[in-house]
Amino acid sequence: QVQLVESGGGSVQTGGSLRLSCAASAASGYTVTSDCMGWFRQAPGKERERVATIDKDGTTNYADSVKGRFTITKDNTKNSLYLQMNSLKPEDTAMYYCAAPVPWSGSCAMAYWGKGILVTISS
Repeated sequence: QVQLVESGGGSVQTGGSLRLSCAASAASGYTVTSDCMGWFRQAPGKERERVATIDKDGTTNYADSVKGRFTITKDNTKNSLYLQMNSLKPEDTAMYYCAAPVPWSGSCAMAYWGKGILVTISS
């Protein structure tokens, strides 16, 4: 089992910044961040979408809508995932979710999800 807990959300004005954190834990001392992980978001009335992923070797991938503004990083020593969000826009308003695959799967197919954290951008 993998547990994911997001923090760092809140409300900022357009152009502001936020840094989301995801604390990961799992049984047997498995380092969750050693595998692929990702951030996803779901805005009201919309489907969940991928924001950014980082695979086991640190290669990152971003949705076109956030490229150049968001940065995904991880710290394996802390078993934590981060999302630095700059130049925020009202359309970034959503619930943000941290996600991880089945341990040791070698896959980026997400199987575990945090409860989410709300990010609200006001104009």
